[in-house]
Amino acid sequence: MKPKKNGYPNQPVVAVGAIVFRDNRVLLVRRGQPPSQDLWAIPGGRVEIGETLQEAAEREILEETGITIKALDPVYTFDYIERDRSARTRYHYVIVDLMANYVGGEPRAGDDAAEARWVSSEEMGDLTVSSKTVGLLKTHYNFGI
Repeated sequence: MKPKKNGYPNQPVVAVGAIVFRDNRVLLVRRGQPPSQDLWAIPGGRVEIGETLQEAAEREILEETGITIKALDPVYTFDYIERDRSARTRYHYVIVDLMANYVGGEPRAGDDAAEARWVSSEEMGDLTVSSKTVGLLKTHYNFGI
């Protein structure tokens, strides 16, 4: 099932993210579309029918950032649920973040990303970063503000 552009899905959508480090920096994107538009976050997107989590992560990261990765095992799973003023579910994603190894490429914004770049721990405080991204990086990788 392809999610509707304006939200309001009939069922949760499975999505992946990839946590990629290079030279003590993490790969982040500034989201160009809702939900979470303009927030910096772990790059990723929805899983297509027939794809493994790893295949989806590798494809999504290449589409969003121009970076080639080798996706590894899942390390973090969470729900993203956003409701409108009348309490209807506008977005519902089940997101599985995977650790990934950098293979090649330089960041460039593509697909749904407005920006893509390597971010140092020190730079995290200067960006408006998704609370889930901050929590994940700080708790599991001792990275960030």
